[in-house]
Amino acid sequence: MSSSPSEKSQNPQSDHTADHPKTLHPQNPDQESTEPSPTLEETENQEAEEEGECGFCLFMKGGACKEVFINWEKCIEEGEKNNEDIVDKCFEATSALKKCMEANPDYYGPILQAEKAAEQEAIKQLDKEKEAAAAATSDSGEEQQKPASS
Repeated sequence: MSSSPSEKSQNPQSDHTADHPKTLHPQNPDQESTEPSPTLEETENQEAEEEGECGFCLFMKGGACKEVFINWEKCIEEGEKNNEDIVDKCFEATSALKKCMEANPDYYGPILQAEKAAEQEAIKQLDKEKEAAAAATSDSGEEQQKPASS
């Protein structure tokens, strides 16, 4: 059975010979490429990026916690839209997301490590601010106790 060139281009997987049709690269339709076609997930991610979705969001949705992340994201968006306290409103959604991420450390480990490092840095910064405030308070107390020289 012979197939016409148009049939080959519609079903490139049916012909595995070296003369299989070239696919167009999605970023530049004029550029030919022999790269394999993107997977459905890659296509969805690319479409989301084109719609302005952040890389972090795409990463989060690429793992096992996709649905939990989407619920968290919706909660945040709704809270912002209604000028609500996001911390209180989304506490449960945030807890569920953190638990899911901790249950899937192979994928979400880098995010969890970055979060832990940021938390430790924030604690250090707070400690420095407390020390500076305590030093300023003790300095002003000493000045008040010194007798005024005439």
